[in-house]
Amino acid sequence: MKSVIRQAANRAAALLLVLSSHSHGAEPVEYTLLESKARPADHFTQGLYFDGERWLESSGLYGRSWLAEYTDPGSNPLRRKWLAGNRFAEGLAVLGNKLYLLTYRAGEVQIYNRASFALEQVLRYRGEGWGLTTDGQQLIMSNGSDTLVFRDPETFEVTRRVQVHGGGQTWAQLNELEYVHGLIWANIWQDPRIIAIDPASGEVKGVVNLEALQRDSLQGRRHIDAVANGIAWDQAHNGLWVTGKYWPALYLIRPRGLGFE
Repeated sequence: MKSVIRQAANRAAALLLVLSSHSHGAEPVEYTLLESKARPADHFTQGLYFDGERWLESSGLYGRSWLAEYTDPGSNPLRRKWLAGNRFAEGLAVLGNKLYLLTYRAGEVQIYNRASFALEQVLRYRGEGWGLTTDGQQLIMSNGSDTLVFRDPETFEVTRRVQVHGGGQTWAQLNELEYVHGLIWANIWQDPRIIAIDPASGEVKGVVNLEALQRDSLQGRRHIDAVANGIAWDQAHNGLWVTGKYWPALYLIRPRGLGFE
């Protein structure tokens, strides 16, 4: 299996494949595949972050949830923090020297020191936690609905809400989030598409379909939970690293337009 993934990575890097997305009413966005990296296939990826040198990732499920940091996705983590067995890790975001980690149904956001990985604070919220990102000032959260919630990073209180709309369809089950070039990029649970959302209006500005990458990663394997999830901005390469739950690979793509010109 590892040899298959390495071949896929080499093929992707060498050919710089140009792939098309398919929308269902919203504006389709083409992308170029720049690179791929192999990684273990047991990650139930919830949150993904890349600072140019190190990766942060949260992996879910009760009794198996963790937060990890690593420099090479294919190698052992530099450090990993396991959550309590009754906590299900969800999305994560980095703001300043703090790392914010959502939990699924426990109603708490765990706040860690970015440098030491020490748990510093736990704040409460109502409802489910799915995805989390930041625009540099506020935290932006998804909860599995069609609405994004903006929260104060100090108190986690709600400052505003925006309903995601456009393209002639509804956009429920919004999941992992990433804020890039003034837009919020969101996975959709059990859907290979990611969407670019205007944070002011909630309007969907574009849709990228990752179905081809999902097929490449899974190589014919079938798993009900192996859905696209995980978006991390690579500022140096001006691209998005994307992956999925139980996907044995990460892919660096560059969308056409929407700030990626």
